[in-house]
Amino acid sequence: MAIADTSEITLAELQLSGRNHSIPLEALRHDITPIGLHYLLTHFDIPYVDAASWRLEVGGLVERPVSLSLDDLRARPAVEVAVTMECAGNGRAHIEPHVFSQPWLLEAVGTARWRGVSVASVLEDAGVRDGAIEALFTGLDRGIDGGEEQVYERSLPLDELLRGDALLAYEVNGQPLPPQHGYPLRLVVPGWYGMTSVKWLSRITVREEPFDGYQMRHAYRVRYEEDEPGLPITTMAPRSLMVPPGIPEFRSRERLVQAGACEIVGRAWSGGAEVVGVDVSVDGGETWAPAELGDASLGRWAWRSWRFSWNAEPGEHELCCRARDAAGNEQPLEPSWNLGGYLNNAVQRVGVTVSA
Repeated sequence: MAIADTSEITLAELQLSGRNHSIPLEALRHDITPIGLHYLLTHFDIPYVDAASWRLEVGGLVERPVSLSLDDLRARPAVEVAVTMECAGNGRAHIEPHVFSQPWLLEAVGTARWRGVSVASVLEDAGVRDGAIEALFTGLDRGIDGGEEQVYERSLPLDELLRGDALLAYEVNGQPLPPQHGYPLRLVVPGWYGMTSVKWLSRITVREEPFDGYQMRHAYRVRYEEDEPGLPITTMAPRSLMVPPGIPEFRSRERLVQAGACEIVGRAWSGGAEVVGVDVSVDGGETWAPAELGDASLGRWAWRSWRFSWNAEPGEHELCCRARDAAGNEQPLEPSWNLGGYLNNAVQRVGVTVSA
């Protein structure tokens, strides 16, 4: 897969990429991503939060507004879920014409074990009143986006929250949330793209009408013209990534593989339905063969492993992988363009040179 002309990557985008980071593809070998290797996107500044004085306020259209400390939340029944989380802009650097934003390649993803309390249980205890349709999640991070000063906040339909596995997480991989991952509390919404999981959570407001803030009205929507409303981005499209085989050349990351038996491994996931298959091509997508799909022991919301045995013959090869889910969705061979550079789940392409 060709990367867009790097002359189009601006200093401002390099500044964004310096603040945010992706998973090294070799780390796909870990079932659970070490938290320092998990992808990270921070829209504004990382707020400094004093957990001793911090509270989560739950209000709006509820019978019993509540104010919860971190100790209050820890005292409630805990749930832990392994969740694969991906940025909606993953793959943006591969689309043309160039889109200005965080220049993700393909690695804006990670899988972690999040521990906390069920969102549904907190809302049920507060007593959602008749007429409520959604809950607004407000973070403590503040900045300017699209010319609008704002705190980062997004809303979700109540039926999604009350029937789903969304949680208010205070731990990740067995440790308190690091500052960059939302300390002391964040929302985690399994199956949805990462922008949904609001960090540094301060307030939940139950509403009777849709929230019209910038992050819902304009950001994270698939649009082709500036003046169209576009479609909201929700659950993750199917994607598969491989660990590039062999060894890399330092600057180009081009791969050198020894001839003979070569095992290719990777991970696959989909937010809308379970992954049911992964195919691999060693000739740039001309022909495909099924990979061996690993079990689902990490749970519905986590990626699945896969492996493929390849008899690597000397020469130049382009390796590809594609996932499909139970709803019939399959990765496309080529990326499609939109104004935000979102939802590019085209197949991964890895060029390798096989030496005799």
